[in-house]
Amino acid sequence: MRHEPSKPPAPYGACPSPAQLAWHELERYAILHFALNTYTDAEWAFGDESPRLFDPRDFDADALVRVLKETGFSGLLLVAKHHGGFCLWPSATTDFSVEASPWRDGKGDMVREFADACRAHGVKLGIYCSPWDRNHATYGTPAYLDVYRTQLRELLTGYGDLFTVWFDGANGGDGFYGGAREARTIDRTTYYDWPTTWRMVRELQQNAVLFSDVGPDIRWVGNEAGIAKDPHWATYTPIGGSKPEAPAPGDTQYERGETGDRGGKFWIPAECDVPLRPGWFWHAAHEGKAKTPAQLLELYFASVGRGACLDLGIVLDPSGRMPTGDVDVLRAFSATLRSTFAQDFARGAIARATNVRGEDAAFSPQHVVDGHAPTYWATDDDVTTAELTLEFDAPVTFDVVRLREHVEFGQRVARFTLQVAEGGAWRTIHEGSTIGARRLVKLDAPRTTSAVRVRIDEALACPTLSEVALFRME
Repeated sequence: MRHEPSKPPAPYGACPSPAQLAWHELERYAILHFALNTYTDAEWAFGDESPRLFDPRDFDADALVRVLKETGFSGLLLVAKHHGGFCLWPSATTDFSVEASPWRDGKGDMVREFADACRAHGVKLGIYCSPWDRNHATYGTPAYLDVYRTQLRELLTGYGDLFTVWFDGANGGDGFYGGAREARTIDRTTYYDWPTTWRMVRELQQNAVLFSDVGPDIRWVGNEAGIAKDPHWATYTPIGGSKPEAPAPGDTQYERGETGDRGGKFWIPAECDVPLRPGWFWHAAHEGKAKTPAQLLELYFASVGRGACLDLGIVLDPSGRMPTGDVDVLRAFSATLRSTFAQDFARGAIARATNVRGEDAAFSPQHVVDGHAPTYWATDDDVTTAELTLEFDAPVTFDVVRLREHVEFGQRVARFTLQVAEGGAWRTIHEGSTIGARRLVKLDAPRTTSAVRVRIDEALACPTLSEVALFRME
């Protein structure tokens, strides 16, 4: 009698969309801040700066994108307009743009040059267009919504495919506002009519993930330290600040984004943003103060290593070039990552499990060491604790473990234990919480063993693991 193959597990809870799954694989990308405040030594421009200040004579988008490509960054998130309102492209909505600057004799388009460079080097492009505009006279009135959506439409239709569209939570306050020089406050929960704007983005950039405090696709982690807390869930239920029932960008209980919610209503994974230097924009006083490669490695393990993505802030100096010292840091950081993850010592191990779904080879534990992301090990529906053992022909030495759930079906694992065979017994080397899209465990010291065991101690539904990998840091 022919044996019927077992069915895959049913999805559990909130699950990622194809665009979100693609975002998870990016791991790390860069966000670039460059505007008039690069020339005025300010983090936030007021909106009254002269566009004549903007003249990056040595600007070379191709050179910067090439550095990002060479140092392993998968994407560039370009701040096309920050809160000061200065546009890096010639917008029909304002004269406050590169068109009024001496750069390229007023005929330049920085967004275009970055888009072309990203396309040439296979780096994905994302766009940040600040909802707050401290320059525009209509900000705070209903008329500004047409201005802002026109700016977005220009960016969404004129520069090719985007991997993300980024919406900041900083909204409203003092500014130039066309000469009014006053403070303007808004109701952040209603003023922007975000659902309408998000629908427009969906229509124009179907594969882009939308970022804000509340998603709807990617959430702010809740700090600018580049760190996701442990445990970390991709599932999340946003709650408003001033109006708990009406969360909106800039008005949430944002600290909750650091961990997400076990059993959250939506799949809204976290992006961990952090500047390479002390600030987001270039400042002469910050020369030589970039984070070290060792510090970036720690951030990588505390962001990417907990199932989030790392968004690293980079700058250009007034000449339009990335400072040499910053480039050197990125190269050293990248070299460490490449050497660490160059060889997976678990590849080719013999994998056994205490339970295999339907005793079906389609869900074999061998899939966790085959290097093929779509395959995975799974247990029967009623089995939420299990053990997975890797056995080696010869002892292996490692100090980094990478685990991945098959998150297409949702995030399930809540607690796990790592053990090694030692002296005829199992010795625990790590007790962890969530796994999700990616969990990296960095041990205090290398371990040499002939067998490794992953024990799933608690899962919300039958566990699905797609990878167990072992690495050695040099």
